[in-house]
Amino acid sequence: MKIPFKATLIIACSTLVLISCSRKKDKFINRNFHAVTAEFNALYNGYNALEDGKNSLNTSYFDNYWAILPIERMQISEEIVLPGQSKNENFTRAEEKAVKAIQKHSISIEGKEKNPQMDEAYLLLGKSRYFDQRFVPALEAFNYILYKYPASDKINQAKIWREKTNIRLDNDELAIKNLKRLLKQEKLEDQDLADATSMLAQAYLNTKSVDSAITQLEIASNATKNDDERGRYRFIQGQLYNELGKKDSANFAFDKVIELNRKTPRIYMIGAYIEKIKNFDYEKGNKFEMLELINELEENRENRPFLDKIYHQKAAYFLNNKSDSLAITYFNKSLRTNSQDKVLRAKNYEILGDMNFDKSLYQDAGNYYDSTMTNLVLNSKPYRIIKRKRDNLDDVIYYEAIAKVNDSVLHLVNLPEPERVAYFETFIEKLKIKAKEEKEKAEAAERNNTGLATVNSTIAGNRGNVPTRGGSPIQAATFYFYNPTTVAYGKNEFIKIWGDRALEDNWRWSNKSKSSSGNAILDTNILATASEDELFDPQFYISKIPSETKEIDSISKERNYAYYQLGLIYKEKFKEYGLAKNKFQNLLKSNPEERLMLPSKYNLYKIYELLGHNDEASIAKTDIISNYPDSRYATILNNPDSASAKDENSPESLYEALYQKFQNQEYAQVISESEAYINTFDGEPIVPKLELLKATATGRLYGFEAYGKAINFIAITYANTEEGKRAQDMEAHVLPRLTNTDFVKENDSTTNNYKVVFKFENPKPEQVANFKQTLDEALKNLRYYSLKSSVDVYNPTTMFVMVHGLKNAQVANTFDQLLNKEDKKKIRESYFVITSDNYQIIQIHKNLDAYLNTIINPK
Repeated sequence: MKIPFKATLIIACSTLVLISCSRKKDKFINRNFHAVTAEFNALYNGYNALEDGKNSLNTSYFDNYWAILPIERMQISEEIVLPGQSKNENFTRAEEKAVKAIQKHSISIEGKEKNPQMDEAYLLLGKSRYFDQRFVPALEAFNYILYKYPASDKINQAKIWREKTNIRLDNDELAIKNLKRLLKQEKLEDQDLADATSMLAQAYLNTKSVDSAITQLEIASNATKNDDERGRYRFIQGQLYNELGKKDSANFAFDKVIELNRKTPRIYMIGAYIEKIKNFDYEKGNKFEMLELINELEENRENRPFLDKIYHQKAAYFLNNKSDSLAITYFNKSLRTNSQDKVLRAKNYEILGDMNFDKSLYQDAGNYYDSTMTNLVLNSKPYRIIKRKRDNLDDVIYYEAIAKVNDSVLHLVNLPEPERVAYFETFIEKLKIKAKEEKEKAEAAERNNTGLATVNSTIAGNRGNVPTRGGSPIQAATFYFYNPTTVAYGKNEFIKIWGDRALEDNWRWSNKSKSSSGNAILDTNILATASEDELFDPQFYISKIPSETKEIDSISKERNYAYYQLGLIYKEKFKEYGLAKNKFQNLLKSNPEERLMLPSKYNLYKIYELLGHNDEASIAKTDIISNYPDSRYATILNNPDSASAKDENSPESLYEALYQKFQNQEYAQVISESEAYINTFDGEPIVPKLELLKATATGRLYGFEAYGKAINFIAITYANTEEGKRAQDMEAHVLPRLTNTDFVKENDSTTNNYKVVFKFENPKPEQVANFKQTLDEALKNLRYYSLKSSVDVYNPTTMFVMVHGLKNAQVANTFDQLLNKEDKKKIRESYFVITSDNYQIIQIHKNLDAYLNTIINPK
């Protein structure tokens, strides 16, 4: 009986497959079956998954072209991943395929691997772990290849990938050592050479060896067959030359990137053009050619995705050529592209903020700085710099508003009557035009409302009795906020009456505004309260101009103080010496009070020195020495060397000495000396600190109410200083917690600490000192207790000598029984016992008598 040929073939193939599936035999058919199966099944699918993962990484990665680019485009995530989890499912799949290839197709006989694809499987395993940012397991896989497969044709790749992993683990020195040895021992070519030298360049960059990095990038650029990599390496070369200040070499490297054109990602070519534009010499270069180049980049349709960068650079070009209006236009164009580059957006906003600051448009500058911070990493160094500038700008906005308003008022005070009338007649004409426009808008809004109501009625009529979910007919949609014209009119009316108010509680309070609107002649409150006849009558406004000497002097003093503070802010915080000079000079021309004159002259002298105006500095110096010979400023100018040493009479030194007295509980002296120093240094930055120290001493000596008043005074008077903000915070959060005057019962106390208190009324200093010395000697004689004593001031006439360290109420109440017979004879003063919680209450509220009335007679 003949067996069919087809069946024979199937049986033979099945038998062959079954025989070749064995991983225990070192036969030709076994080795090649598992090698082919591993290569074209598990490893093929694994490398496909790896490529998908790499592509997703490249898609999501965003290069920061404002810093030196990394050699490898890979975003390192700080997110912590739990065991068994992965950052990217593609890399998990690639790893699983590598593991599957190892588990099912490894032929390990007598410790030797017979499947030639296993080194490829471990390489895939290491790469998938590397891109999944599990660098330690990746290092294990690469090291296993070096240990198990020393004769593999992938051995050099494994060595390179091992050093890439070492670099990711911050083992840069080890990576440099191993890569240099590899390049010396092996003759690498093509992509292996490019990979090794590019990674060596990254290690050099990490160790700040820029020259060595440039050399290795040159080798990598020439060796790689990948034009994407070549464009990136050349671009980084140009960046590094720029960092070294070698602009010609940098431009040569960027030209090589531009020559690649469409062979490399277009972002590299655009980046190269922009870097060359940044390197342009505005003094010697051809500005017309440069502008033509920028215009060509802007008009090229292929460059549309990069218009944000091109507009920014074109704006920078105009800014360097003093064409500020064009610069502003293109910075705003760059912002309107909705760029994904946060650093670029931050730079646009910051430059616009600086430009507004230079024009004294401080409110606008502050808004731009706010936008800058939203595009910076929170708490990064650039963020902190802008935040400090923005915080300082609050003070500038505040004092500039005062100066502007008060200058306007004083200008009107000094105008002759005819000019005042002419001024307000012009103002009234503008009011009439505005009123006419608003009337037309109101009429238009009314017509729209009428038309809308008619349409809605018609629609409602046509619907008949169509029920809603509630069963009632649908009503016409005549709600106010459904009509945008009516809403716009309402907004205008609100601003006309109330001004631009923030959305907050008590928004109608006029003192919510930081500007000194009370002195403004054309205050919105005046316009809102004026009748129709008064609104268009010049005499109504003229009657609001201050006329009393006392009021005018107050406005002048407030303006002068604002000038002084602005001068200090511009000089100390912004280093804007030109602006500071103008403020101090305007102050001295305004007949300021004596307390501001000398500090202003000295600050002007320092500014002249900083600006190199030696003649003006010499005149200012002579003026101070001649007219104020006994001042500390004259002392410093006569003996400049003493300025470098610590001046014992400087505000800072006096404050430190005063603080030492505060720590020694000399509260009355601190209060009196603080008041004297506040008058002496009025207008200087030390004053708020002195006020806060005085307030604290007042609270320690006179209690909660006096302390609350002092803190409130600081919060209002010095609202824009650090001390004022601290006082505001204390007023809002600390003082409310201290209002309670109820004593805590022993059982309810949060502590088991008790104090024995000896009270002294109007004592002499030596009386308290002698008693404390006697008490200390008695405490040393106690056998089972380690107790300490201290002296506390209660009020101007009362002092306490305290014993600390008692944990039991009964022991504290029988303290005198702890003393030996000799010590009892020495210590006969009466005492009372109090818990730490209650002692804090009597010190805060000075209610000792109330406490003593709640306990048994003190002993």
